[in-house]
Order: sequence, then C-alpha cells, then structure tokens
Amino acid sequence: MTHQMTRLVLQLAVIVIAAKIVGQIFERYLKQPRVLGELATGILIGPYMLGQFAIPFLNGPLFPIPAGSPLPISPELYGFAVIASIILLFLAGLETDLSTFLRFAVAGTAVGVGGVILSFFIGATVTWIFVPGVPSLFHPTALFMGTLATATSVGITARILSEKKKMSSPEGVTILAGAVLDDVVGIVILAVVVGIVKVGQAGGSLDWGRIGLIAGKAFGFWLICTVVGILIAPRISRSLKWFKKADTIAGMSLGIALVLAGLSEMAGLAMIIGAYITGLSLSRTDIASMIEEKLTGIYDFFVPIFFCVMGMMVNFKAMQGVVGFGLVYTLGAVVGKILGCGAPALFMGFNLRGAFRIGAGMLPRGEVTLIVAGVGLSSGAIGQNLFGVAIMTLLIASVIAPPTLVASFSGGDGLRKKMAGKAEELLTFGLDLMSEAMVEFMASRIQQAFVAEEFFVHRIHSHGSSPIYRIRKDDIFISMEIRDTTLEFSTAHANGHLVRLMVMEEILVMKDLLASLEQIQSSEKMGSELLTGLFGGLRPR
Repeated sequence: MTHQMTRLVLQLAVIVIAAKIVGQIFERYLKQPRVLGELATGILIGPYMLGQFAIPFLNGPLFPIPAGSPLPISPELYGFAVIASIILLFLAGLETDLSTFLRFAVAGTAVGVGGVILSFFIGATVTWIFVPGVPSLFHPTALFMGTLATATSVGITARILSEKKKMSSPEGVTILAGAVLDDVVGIVILAVVVGIVKVGQAGGSLDWGRIGLIAGKAFGFWLICTVVGILIAPRISRSLKWFKKADTIAGMSLGIALVLAGLSEMAGLAMIIGAYITGLSLSRTDIASMIEEKLTGIYDFFVPIFFCVMGMMVNFKAMQGVVGFGLVYTLGAVVGKILGCGAPALFMGFNLRGAFRIGAGMLPRGEVTLIVAGVGLSSGAIGQNLFGVAIMTLLIASVIAPPTLVASFSGGDGLRKKMAGKAEELLTFGLDLMSEAMVEFMASRIQQAFVAEEFFVHRIHSHGSSPIYRIRKDDIFISMEIRDTTLEFSTAHANGHLVRLMVMEEILVMKDLLASLEQIQSSEKMGSELLTGLFGGLRPR
C-alpha cells in the first residue's frame, strides 16, 4: 500500500507540474486553448511514451499499465480523473445561463437539435460503414461514436466571443443557447448508451421497447431532477447561507453534487449527469458566482489531471489502422455541426453569414467529448483505437474552430431581419467620473454597499481590459463594468430604481468626502498663510 501511494503521489506531482507548464506554453505562445496543452502532456508522459520507461527507485515505470485492466492507468489515478469530471460538469452547470437559454429558446433549440441529430447520425453511420465488427447503427460502438460527434465545447467559443465583443450578439447568444442544449442532450444520450451497454453486458437482448425504456429512464431522471432541483434551489441556497462562511457554502454545494452524482450512477446513469444537474439547479441562485469563485482552486488542480489522464489513454500504435477512418470521422463531425446547426439558423432569421457563424461556433470539442470517450473506453464499448480517434477529432476541431470563427465575424450583419421580441431589453446607464482612479474607488465603494445589503459580488475573469462584476441576490441580477472613466450598469427595468438609489447614495458619500478634503485643504492653506505672516519677516543675521 505504501509503495502504491508513493507512486500515486509522484504521478500526481509529475502530471500537475507538467500540465501547468505545457498548458501555459500552449496558451501564451501557441495561442491555443490550454486544454490542448494538457492533453498533449498526457500523451507525452503517458504509459505509451515516456511513462513506460523504468525508474530505478520505483523498481519500474512511473505509469505502468495494469495487467488485465481495460484502462492503461491505475484505478487510483482514474479515480482522480472521475472526481475531476464531476467537478468539471458541476461548474459547467453553474456557468449555464438559464435566462439566456430561455430568452433565445426557439433559435437555440432549433440549432442545438439540428446539430445533435445530424452529427449523431453521421458519426454513427461512418462508424458502422468503416469499422469492422459493427453490424448496425444500434451497436454500442456506433452509438458511442455518434454521441462523441454531438458534443460541443462552449468554453473555447465563449472566450472568442468575449474577445470579439460578440457575446451578446444574436449569433453569440444563439450559439450559447444551442451549446447548452447540446450538453444536455449529449449527456442524456450518453446515459441511454451507457444503459444499452449494461443491458448488453448482462446478456439481455436489445429491442426497441428496451431502448425506449432506457431512454425514458434517462430523460425522466434528467427532467425530474432538473425541475425539482431548480424549484428547490432557492430553499437550498437559503439553507446554505446559514453557514455564513463562503468556503463552507462552496464545500457543501460540491458535496451535494457528489451525492447526486452517486445517485445517478446507482440509477444506471453516468455520474456526470448528477453533477451537471446540481450545477444547473444552483446556477440561478445568488450564491452561484461565489461557489464558482471559491472552487476555482480545486478546479485548477483537478481538471488538468482529468485532461492529462485522458491524454494518457491515447495509444498511437493502436491507431495505425484507423487513421483514415479518423480523418473521415472528423470531417463528418465538422460537417455535421456546420450544416446541422447552420441550416436551422437560416429559418430563424439569420442569413448565410450568420448561419455559418453559428455553425463555426459549435465546432470546438472539449471536456464532454473526453468524458464520453472515457466512459466508452472504461465500459469496453470502444477500444483504444477509437478512443484515439476521439482525441484526434477533438484536437483538429478545436484547432480549426478559433480562426474560422474569428474570420466569420469580419463581415456585416448576420440577420435577415431583427429577431423582435426574442430578448428582454436591459436597462443600461453609465456614471462618468474624472479619472480611472476615481472609477476604481467608486466601483469598490459600490461593491461594499451591495455586499452590506447581502448581495453576492463576483468579478468575471475577462480576457479584455474591462473588468465586469456580477451582482446577485435572489432573482436580482446586476452587471457592473468599468470602461475607462465610466461605470456602466445593466439590469432589468424592475431593478433600475434600486441600482440608481445605491449609486446615488455612494455619490453623496463621495461628495461629502470631497467636501471634507476641501475643508482640510483650506484649513492647511490658512494655517500656512498665518505662519508666513508671523514668521515671514524673520531674517537670518
């Protein structure tokens, strides 16, 4: 046991250090997402490359391949990856903007459903045609590869939209709403496929009735838990606030996610479903941003381990016979997203330029792809060769998506007609001040004032130069952004009076402070003149 734990500790040390260094290199110098660097790290140090060489003081390699195991890594290390996937999906649920999704529900649903259906069909069909031993579209291998083709990584797209100031554009909002639905449908499909695999492994026969039962069970669990979670989330939030300390609230929330993840697995579904539902339920509460902020350290430690472990499972030797299939599959996955998401957008008021932007924004693959691939590999539904194809698709799609999306926004408007009534207009107003220092001081004062009224204030880590703060309490949502010498506020019209009142109180405090400073300055000036009058005539002899 001591030897195994020593090896595990050293494995984690190498993974964390190497993933941080290589991820930084990819992000800073290669201008690629950090996740690609973490994947590359896992491939490099994994059991099929550098990790296979013996280390003297360990009496063997650092990453030995366990005998008789379907996975090339130890159960202990895979356990860390499972916990990381739960944390990843829990925070992904927290970051989901339900109001945005509902606001553009029609366009987002059409885009998301179109992309899922076409991508799934192309992925499963290509696997059925090109992979030996897959007799039908309903074989677990075909179903897993179809599910892999549906996933979208909204993180890469969201970063590009933020940098291009297109996050609130019709295309940007539709992409985000469609990506949310992609994640939801992809996770439900994963639950169905996992259920089918378990039935097959138990020796049962697969018929349409059984498949329908599995699908109904998965969708029912998802729907019931999501609806109940969203309804009781305010009560959970009030209960968690009893603990007062932010760290305790965040830890309890993660504990709830782990409980629901375990219940999902006991129900025959994937653990990540329960984690995502927990995050999604809490996303509308005022503690969501605070939980996200407090769990950032855990996220930064665990999630690179997940991506690195996924990279360790890539066996290039096993991929030699499926490289051609991998390229065809990747092309199908790209076409499935551009056509599957772009075509419905044409019927939602977008022109060809806007439809292409939406299709390009749905191209990146990321964490959900890896999670689905990991579940498929651990269940035996796909082998290491097809797992490598999944990694190939992720890498190619994630590399070509950013420049494609950036180039697509260089043209004009993407709408044929304005999507009237789709979005609730927000009340936006600004406070002009004299200097950047004054703006920062006033922003700090306003934050303190909202915190004193039991609001939760969270700074969004934006990649631009303008800090953005989310201010939340129950169903009140306020955005505060620093733009040079201006403080800009956005909120619903119903909350406008409250925001103006809070800002006005701080302006009055600021005026009183400036008046006090002027009095002090005036007193100092009078004192200086008096001293000059008393002693100005004195001359040294």
